[in-house]
Amino acid sequence: MHETSPPRDAIWIALMIGNSRLHWAIFSGNQLQQTWNTPHLSQETAQQLKTNQFDLTILLPPHPSLPTPHSPLPLWIASVVPSQSVAWQEYPHAHFLTLEHVPLQGTYSTLGIDRALAVWGAISLVGSPALVIDAGTALTFTGADRNHQLVGGAILPGVQLQFRALSQGTAALSELPTPYTPHPTPLPPRWALNTHDAIASGVIHTLIASIRSFVEDWWQRFPDSTVILTGGDGDRLYDHIKQQVPALAARITVNPAILFEGIRAVRRRQAEGREQKGTGER
Repeated sequence: MHETSPPRDAIWIALMIGNSRLHWAIFSGNQLQQTWNTPHLSQETAQQLKTNQFDLTILLPPHPSLPTPHSPLPLWIASVVPSQSVAWQEYPHAHFLTLEHVPLQGTYSTLGIDRALAVWGAISLVGSPALVIDAGTALTFTGADRNHQLVGGAILPGVQLQFRALSQGTAALSELPTPYTPHPTPLPPRWALNTHDAIASGVIHTLIASIRSFVEDWWQRFPDSTVILTGGDGDRLYDHIKQQVPALAARITVNPAILFEGIRAVRRRQAEGREQKGTGER
């Protein structure tokens, strides 16, 4: 973050409530300042934040650039875990985003708000068509065409989920460490000679093959499309892809904050809509 604190009234917080963690961002106006992740918060911690006007030192170590809580911070929330949203319902400065707020065309009712926001973030940042690969709890592919129309996507278990499933669901593999952490990132041997490496090979090489297949098919449809890789395991998977398929990696952009770009774009669009409405009424 910058050493000089921006004006308090320009500061706002974005919160994406994910399946495994909470994803946070600080913005000053339209400028992203910092992102971080936390576990899902207890009711006590959430109440402490609300009571203390969203004093971020409750979540982060003290830092000169953190805003001093003189007035409550606006909070823009998107969630895929409804039970975790309840804690913020009584915060008077909370703005809850739903799928209807994202101007992506052709969405369906059960499309995850996180997927829609990430694709809209990609469109807002680099244009369309765009494909976003989110390597989170699930590994998802979500793409939109040049007209901002949802083309579709796919969902499969993410890196950690696959390792946990094998560890917890198979008696002979119960000693496998979970969550698996492939850092540093040498590729596991494809033809392994022990159980741990065999599982690593099956998970990592199959995920790389899946990503390659989906991306190559996407580029056949949209040769000039941007492809963005995000999510908690995005960096690790990118390292593996770079080692195995460097030509593919060279055309993929890693952007851990692309979902927050989507929240920023939706917030700005709503603000512009209010300004236009106010001008029209005068």
